Amino acid sequence: MSFDLIMRGAQVVTPDGVRRVDIGITDGQVMELGVELTGLADVDATGLHVFPGVVDAHVHLNEPGRTDWEGFETGTRALAAGGATTFLDMPLNSSPPLLTRERFDEKRALGERKSRLDFGLWGGLTPLNLDQLDDLADAGVIGFKAFMSNSGLDEFPAVDDVTLHEGMKTAARLGLVVGTHAESDDFTRRLTQTARALGRSGVRDYLASRPVVTELEAVGRALLFAQDTGAALHLVHLSSGAAVAMAAEWKARGVDVTVETCPHYLHFTDADVERVGAALKCAPPLRPRAVQDDLWRHLLTGDVDTVGSDHSPAPPDMKTSDDFFALWGGISGAQSTLNVLLDGGHHRRGLPLEMVAAVSALNPARRFRLPGKGRIEVGADADLALVKLDESFTLTDLHDRWGQNPYRGESFRGRVHATYLCGQKVYENGVFDESVRGRLLKPKL
Repeated sequence: MSFDLIMRGAQVVTPDGVRRVDIGITDGQVMELGVELTGLADVDATGLHVFPGVVDAHVHLNEPGRTDWEGFETGTRALAAGGATTFLDMPLNSSPPLLTRERFDEKRALGERKSRLDFGLWGGLTPLNLDQLDDLADAGVIGFKAFMSNSGLDEFPAVDDVTLHEGMKTAARLGLVVGTHAESDDFTRRLTQTARALGRSGVRDYLASRPVVTELEAVGRALLFAQDTGAALHLVHLSSGAAVAMAAEWKARGVDVTVETCPHYLHFTDADVERVGAALKCAPPLRPRAVQDDLWRHLLTGDVDTVGSDHSPAPPDMKTSDDFFALWGGISGAQSTLNVLLDGGHHRRGLPLEMVAAVSALNPARRFRLPGKGRIEVGADADLALVKLDESFTLTDLHDRWGQNPYRGESFRGRVHATYLCGQKVYENGVFDESVRGRLLKPKL
């Protein structure tokens, strides 16, 4: 067989292990993994490791309505530079948020015109649109996102218990995942009110208003509702090993639950928030080193299913205030998921490369039923991240909109050299192919 493109001489990371093999690509798909393949064009990948393109299941690109925060054009540049080929966009912070089929169609059209990468769209689950979930499922959302605490946006209110329970019942009937931001609204609100009433507005005051117990309380309720309704639950951005352990216990009892954490919880700690400031404000907040170490332990033992960036930039004026509570909570991190997993995971803690590929690509593709994504095998899309595994570098070349990025100046071992979407080179060494466009992905139910 003669191929459109052959990637030669790389160490290829597959679900079965790492193999030195050529990748034969035709019509955007992997057609053969072998040696001495023949084709029309070659890419010399000697000395590189080839990973499946990152499937980032948690991204806020905010278009339409808040493109000045982040949009498809700049957001997908950053994702591609970090080795991503697929992303799943959250229903907020676009304005209006994706709560109806009309909003889905609007965002889909923008993505198909502007996105450099393949993408799926989350739909919202709020008290405002419980009657819209069937239409959203028919449109093609990959799941429903709910906030169990204040989202920060009035147009995307938190779910009460009844709304979440009813939404999970509907999602179970539709065969779609429910993703929850799991923090106790009552707990965090009361702690915040108390701190502010006492005039406390600093970094440590904010961190103290969202202790780990507020995450555990909400995770427990979400798991109980998932068990009762039979819904598929995806716990997004868990910040503590204790919350991951709770989910693992319920999974062992038969609850259909998967766990996501984020690179910032694995790379930064609460001490970094004091050092860096607003660029590291998020919810749940960053935790002490001991909590981070426990989170890494659970990732290493397989209790964490996915790592998503939760990329959520905002304009500089929303990140500038003497009152830390008043700052927008969101971290720019679309470009750094593989960097953190390779440096902090593989090189420092011995995380096998197959597990790096699993949590960044294979597992999210499986969870959200994206056929052809997440693995390098015959018949899969040729979505590839070429990595110089042992190269150490300092991250300075960032591609998100605002550049208020806490990873700027951080040193890593393991650099993304190039990214291919369906056999097309999207990115290589700081240069983008502006002609490449992605497509909408829908879950295969």
